[in-house]
Parts: sequence; C-alpha cells; structure tokens
Amino acid sequence: MKIAILGNGGREHAIADQISKSPKLKKLYCLPGNAGTKFIAENVKIDIYDFDKLGNFVDEYKIDLVIVGPEKPLVDGVVDFLRNKGIKVFGPNKISSQLEGSKIFTKKICEKYKIPTAQFGVFNSIKDAHKYLEKANKPIVVKADGLAAGKGVYICEDTDSAKNAVDEIFNGKFGRANQVLIEEFLKGEEMSYFVISDGKIFKKFNTAQDHKRVSEGDKGKNTGGMGAYSPSGLINKDLDLKIIESVIKPTFKAIKEMGETYEGFLYVGLMIKENNPYLVEYNVRMGDPECQTILPLLNSDLLELMLSCCEGNLENQTIRWKNKKSLCIVLCSNGYPDTYKKNLEIPHLQKITKNNSTFIYHAGTESIDNKVYATGGRVLNFVNISEDLKKSRESVIKEIENLGWENGFYRKDIGFRIIDK
Repeated sequence: MKIAILGNGGREHAIADQISKSPKLKKLYCLPGNAGTKFIAENVKIDIYDFDKLGNFVDEYKIDLVIVGPEKPLVDGVVDFLRNKGIKVFGPNKISSQLEGSKIFTKKICEKYKIPTAQFGVFNSIKDAHKYLEKANKPIVVKADGLAAGKGVYICEDTDSAKNAVDEIFNGKFGRANQVLIEEFLKGEEMSYFVISDGKIFKKFNTAQDHKRVSEGDKGKNTGGMGAYSPSGLINKDLDLKIIESVIKPTFKAIKEMGETYEGFLYVGLMIKENNPYLVEYNVRMGDPECQTILPLLNSDLLELMLSCCEGNLENQTIRWKNKKSLCIVLCSNGYPDTYKKNLEIPHLQKITKNNSTFIYHAGTESIDNKVYATGGRVLNFVNISEDLKKSRESVIKEIENLGWENGFYRKDIGFRIIDK
C-alpha cells in the first residue's frame, strides 16, 4: 500500500516509524515530514492546508490511505474533502473534530450529557467576562475557544491576570475571538487517556501523563509538552471504568445523535481527583509528545489498526502492548516557548544510541545538504522503554548529554510525581 502521513512533528515521525514496520506497506510519504522521517519515507514539500494541491498529490501518486497527524487540517475538514474524492483517511471528519476545534462545543456536550467537568461560563464580550471575574473564586482558568497550539489556556491566580487573559483572547492573540470560556480551577492530577474508534466501536489505546509547563516542578509557562511517560501512574480498574462510562461513552453518544461518526484517535485530557475523572479537553488526534511515548510500546501493526478503523472492522483487531513502561523527554531550543533562534545546526546526531529500547523522534528539524538544523521550538524527542521509569529517564538524559547540543534545554524531572515521590 501507498501511505501518506500529513504533518512534520515528533508525533508524525513516531507514526511513520511504526507504519514503516508493517508488511502491508509498499511506499511511505510524509507531507512535509522532517529530518527524521527522511530516512524512512519520502518527504514531499507540500502545503497540507491547500486541499486542492493535496488532492492532486493523492491522485497523482495513487495514495491508498492518508493519515492525518495534526489537528488543524482535521478541524478545517481535510477528511471530508479527501473522502469525497474516494480516498481512505484516518481521522475524524470536520464536525466531529469540533471536539477539539471548539472548547465551547465540547463544554455544551458535557452539559447536555452530564459528563463530569469543571463548572464554566461562556462570555461574548470583555465587559461581561470582566464583570464575572470580579466575583469569581481564584485561581481560575481562562480559555480561548478555538485552536491555539496548546497555548490558549491561562491559569490565573488573581483578578488582574484573569482580566488580562480575557483581553488578550478577545484582542486576537489566538485568532479572531467572539467568545471566551472561563471555568473553575480543578485541583488534582492530569492524565491523558487515548482511544481508537472506527465509528462503530472504540478500544482503549493506552494512557500517559504529559508535562506541559516549561520549567522543572511543573512551573512556568505552558508549552506544547516538555515530556511524558506511559502508562499513567494514576490508572486503575475502577478509574478506567469510570472514564469509559462517564466520559467516553456519553461523548460518542453525542456524536452519534448529531448524525455523525467518529473515526480515528481520540485524546481524552482528564483531571483526576479522588479517583474520579473530570474532562479537561479533547484532542481529535494523538497527543504530542504522548504519541512518541506510547507508540514504542505497541506490539500490534499500527497500519492494520488504522485500516480497520477506515473499513469499520476494529472489532476484529486485538491491540497488544509490550509489558514495559516508556518515558520521553523533549529537547527544546533555548528561549522556547518564547523567542528562539532557528536554523541552528544539530551536529553529532550519529552519537545517539538507537535500538529496540531507545528511540529518537525528530520534531522541529529540517535536513539541508545532509546536515540537520533546528527549525522549531520543540526539536527532538528522546524515548526509552524499560521495566522501570527511573532507569528510562536516566537512559534518556544520558543520550541527551551525549548529543551535547549547546543551543537546547530540557527538563530533567519528567515523571517526578511517580519516580521521585
């Protein structure tokens, strides 16, 4: 089969790595890909947001399956566009993708279907939002409604900072905004829970815990993710059942009652409080860096699983996992998530160990004249799988130190809540 993966991050490199192992694969394309995917696929520089150009590529190269990595093309309707051309696509359609595309859309589903989540209010003007914030308990959470690359969430300790967050959102920091979401601050521990669905049934696709804050101790600004580990240390049989019954099943019921189906990965972002789940957010694709953390543990053929979702026969698939744990640390450009330099060479990559337990997934990189350059804020993902998370973390840190890239930084405490407690 000829497969095309849309995207150029660490998530897409991890997916490409798994797909490359499938006996069903004939040719793999990454659009546009990065310096890492270049070694296992043919990178094609194409604007994945120009659907006509994308459609022409798929037709010309006779692509059998398109796998959509990032959220924006999903929210913009790339799945609907390609399916209308008769192309198999792994990912949810435009309406179902509103689960991530609009936080308010998701909150209204929570309200109607009694899905446990933080209490919230939706405000149409700066004046109304400010008025509410004057009396609201702090800390409080202010969210931009649409996609914001993981950065449109403000946790505000006082009224002034909350008002400033509202102002930034309405003034267009994350694009045009007609509404803002304000919700109570939930105390607990976060967990990422994944399922895969063919539109008829869903199956669990492991768990992880992500570290969003830039500084050690989970402090500082929000980022796209500084590292993760899998499985989550919070998961147990009782909690697993609660998540499925009180969060996931009602959500799929809501999609069905809209006359839609959901095909693809669903990321369920949860806050766990006293072994009870509260929905924080949905992503309509694999998380990043959770994807890089989870996929090395997979013992099944990922391409086979994805095809089964497109063909409506996921029920016949068994998802097998290695009896190990995984930890990922993201190496970032100095200055991230604020201003950072681009197009800096990353020498000595050949020093990095790569085997059945150690992986490196490229994110913000580009290959030029056989040299690798950093082009993004999150640059490389270092992953290790073992029976012990502490050993995995030590192994990953050793590899990052071996690389010795002076233009980057990373968190040395990924997994501290479970490793260092």
